[in-house]
Amino acid sequence: MALLLAAVFAVLILCLLFIFRLFTTVKAGPSYKPGAKGPLVVLIVAGSGGHTTEILRLVESLSAAYSPRHYVIADTDTMSQDKICCFESSRQQSDSESQFTICRIPRSREVHQSWSSSVISTLDALRFSLPLVFRLQPDMVLCNGPGTCVPLCAAGLLLGVLGIKKVSIVFVESICRVQTLSLTGKILYPVSDYFFVQWASLRDKYPKSIFLGRIV
Repeated sequence: MALLLAAVFAVLILCLLFIFRLFTTVKAGPSYKPGAKGPLVVLIVAGSGGHTTEILRLVESLSAAYSPRHYVIADTDTMSQDKICCFESSRQQSDSESQFTICRIPRSREVHQSWSSSVISTLDALRFSLPLVFRLQPDMVLCNGPGTCVPLCAAGLLLGVLGIKKVSIVFVESICRVQTLSLTGKILYPVSDYFFVQWASLRDKYPKSIFLGRIV
């Protein structure tokens, strides 16, 4: 009985330490300046269809300092890879040092997938996201709504919690979200370092968000 109580106490202490470390990691976001000492390694989460189009418009405005760029797409996405390669090919014409890779992980949630099964598929995606993010060690994760970004952002947060590296989470809500956040946005709103919305109505509802007008 004493051993069981000691084990439970130890687990509680570890959980409290993890929560405290997560809190301090998230709170350190605004004071952290990624890339201050050189190029930024950026992990870009591309969804499919409109999500990929929007994220590429965002990447188009990034300077050459955001390199290398590591794109992550779902393993069932059949179109985004061609779009990314075409985009990067045109970009390299003006940036000879441009570097990019494309990685695939399982999709967290398919369209119309049940919420209960989504938990399992998200955990499966996290299983692939952790070694990928720990290997790439990005300075920033840039995403705009696809569910695939949740396990990747979680892996990025874990890097900071473990004291390995602070990873900035930058979330840009899709332009189609006028009155309410997407499910992904609701999940990442509390932990993102920079949370952009494209409608003033959302800025008024979510005080942490940043409204700069239409971004894409």
